[in-house]
Amino acid sequence: MTAQPLLSACGISKAFGGTPVLQNVSLDLWPGEVHVLMGENGAGKSTFNKILSGVHTPDSGEILLNGQAVSIASPAAAQAHGIALLHQEPIIFPDLDVAENIFVGRQPQKGPWRSINWHSMYEQAGELLNSLGVQIDPHERMGGLSVAAHQMVEMARAMSQNARVLIMDEPTASLSPDEVADLFRIVRDLRAQGVALVFISHRLEEVFEIGDRITVLRDGEFVNTVTPAETTKEEIIRMMVGRPLSSLFEREAGSIGEPLLKVEGLTRTGHFRNISFEVKAGEIVGMAGLVGAGRTEVSEAIFGVTQLDAGKVFLDGKPVNIRSPRQAVQLGLAYVPEDRQQHGLLLSMTIAENITLPVLKQFAQMGWLRARQEREVAQQYTAKLHLRAARDVSQAAGELSGGNQQKVVLAKWLLSQPRVLILDEPTRGIDIGAKAEVHRIMGELASQGMAILMISSELPEILAMSDRVLVMREGRLTGEFNRAEATQEKIMAAATGQQMVEVAA
Repeated sequence: MTAQPLLSACGISKAFGGTPVLQNVSLDLWPGEVHVLMGENGAGKSTFNKILSGVHTPDSGEILLNGQAVSIASPAAAQAHGIALLHQEPIIFPDLDVAENIFVGRQPQKGPWRSINWHSMYEQAGELLNSLGVQIDPHERMGGLSVAAHQMVEMARAMSQNARVLIMDEPTASLSPDEVADLFRIVRDLRAQGVALVFISHRLEEVFEIGDRITVLRDGEFVNTVTPAETTKEEIIRMMVGRPLSSLFEREAGSIGEPLLKVEGLTRTGHFRNISFEVKAGEIVGMAGLVGAGRTEVSEAIFGVTQLDAGKVFLDGKPVNIRSPRQAVQLGLAYVPEDRQQHGLLLSMTIAENITLPVLKQFAQMGWLRARQEREVAQQYTAKLHLRAARDVSQAAGELSGGNQQKVVLAKWLLSQPRVLILDEPTRGIDIGAKAEVHRIMGELASQGMAILMISSELPEILAMSDRVLVMREGRLTGEFNRAEATQEKIMAAATGQQMVEVAA
């Protein structure tokens, strides 16, 4: 390491509406370091990073760059100081191409009329992408690329600004294992070039693989900074939540009844084909597979988001023809989508309004909304899910952190009291403590007789929570395992095509 940190945050405090969010937080960031920032949702991580990147200004404390105090009053000021923030949900312009996204607002110019130098822009974009080791055509439209590609383009944008400090907020949340490996390769290359990286993740395996140091925040306060070599996953969890969580994924199997959801021969051309399975009352069925295997597409078809080309759906043994999500809800289904911002929430509406939206009629009387009752019910569900808002349930959902937004989506559908619950990546972007709470609630719902279909890319979650595990690959079911026989090796073999397992009819 060099003689002094590249960046030092000293005694940073911040409050919103009189509610403290950060209290006297300090952190040093050295060149060529991956510094992991961990904490539950609401611990202050996002606010801290927004202060470093100029989105917010601290109420007290100072930021030093190379030992000199600096004022970072805006994102433009942060950019001028070489600080770049990569958001959890990549910010892109889908109708522009890759090069235009990299240089948006900063296009190279030429001539006395300062017109855009298109040739130079595409050439520079190609060089940046090549330096990151990614094969993306600078002329390709952003809307047609994957989430992983969006992140690579954001990184190229940051590098085009000569970023010395790169802040990455949950960059692996939507990536496959292969895409995570590619991202980590790039992170290591940037570290070798002397870039300092702040890396936020809730995945402990990743933290210990990529991190040089780990700082934990809890309730807006600094807890400790440690190296991976001198701590354990259990100790990190204890620092985050203030207590050990030795049974994070544990769930005891309960009484399982008759099938509530059954599908036969579901097919949607180009997405999946001949999918048959059932989910019984009191049962949690996990659906595993790599990104792009077709799991989300199957769940959307069952819920009426998209239409089937062939196949049958049965609820309580009776055939149903679900043509819309509204009809699905009326039949007792609920669906928590993976993409909370695009498909799960109305970001401009309040927490209470989002939670009660599917059952709004319950809070109306003679055409008037009973707002007090709406708020009270919303508060009950936010308390149950440990949702942390800067104010209360009147806060806009778009102002919440990603994990807390996911909790609002879950609360919304739990309020509809479904008989069949489909969960697509229910703990994506949710911290360790909240995961334990979501798993506890899932266990309680199953014990009360609900049938749950859970899609997850986290194998420990699949193995611990599922009574049975289905595996998909390239739009087909390639494996089915009961709780006793399911292992990570068997699931990955079925997901990657190393073996084919006979699927029960």
